[in-house]
Amino acid sequence: MRLILCSLLLAATAGFTFAQSPAPKPKAKSKGNAIAAMAKPKEVDPKLPNVLILGDSISIGYTVAVRELLAGKANVYRPPTNCGPTTNGLTGIDVWLGSDTWDVIHFNWGLHDLKFVTDDPNKIVPAETPGAKWQVSLEDYEKNLRTLVERMKKTGAKLIWCTTTPVVPGTNGRKTEDVQKFNEAAARVMKDHGVETDDLYAFALPKLAEIQLPTNVHFKPEGSKVLAQQVASVIEKALVK
Repeated sequence: MRLILCSLLLAATAGFTFAQSPAPKPKAKSKGNAIAAMAKPKEVDPKLPNVLILGDSISIGYTVAVRELLAGKANVYRPPTNCGPTTNGLTGIDVWLGSDTWDVIHFNWGLHDLKFVTDDPNKIVPAETPGAKWQVSLEDYEKNLRTLVERMKKTGAKLIWCTTTPVVPGTNGRKTEDVQKFNEAAARVMKDHGVETDDLYAFALPKLAEIQLPTNVHFKPEGSKVLAQQVASVIEKALVK
């Protein structure tokens, strides 16, 4: 009888432990997309023009779809990293450009520059936090962009500036109205250098409710594909020219 009771108790305990064990979480699709975006294109045709996409996580989100849309028309690359603020651009641009020949470079910096930080530049804080400031001042942002554009022009590639996408009200660590300030600063740089603009801000703005995550700068997976259609279209026109 004791053996039977012990066996039943062990079985019940084992069953309880198994039932309480958390199920493994499935890998997020967005993470898989980011890995694919930052990987070298699976198929590279040396006869096709080379396109380089530079930007933060927003560009990471649409890179794979742009690659698919331009399949058979261009080899589409991006650095295996988030390009972050313009300060990251200054330190990384030579490595990202490498020794390859680029026909088109589609680039953006902004969302990281305008986020609010305090002493730790890697930690975003609410805009109202005492001592909070933009990660990169508006003046330095414009100055950094000029340096980056001048460096990229040396490649001989067709440059396409991509405006910074909207920040919806209520987003932590950023202000909606700051996007326009930074885009206006960038517009001055692009005008001075004769750089074409892909106005992704204006393209996305009327569609935010459908394509962007709520109170977030990032886009839904389907939203990133919508952005990719605009980006691929602008790049393809540049390639034809």
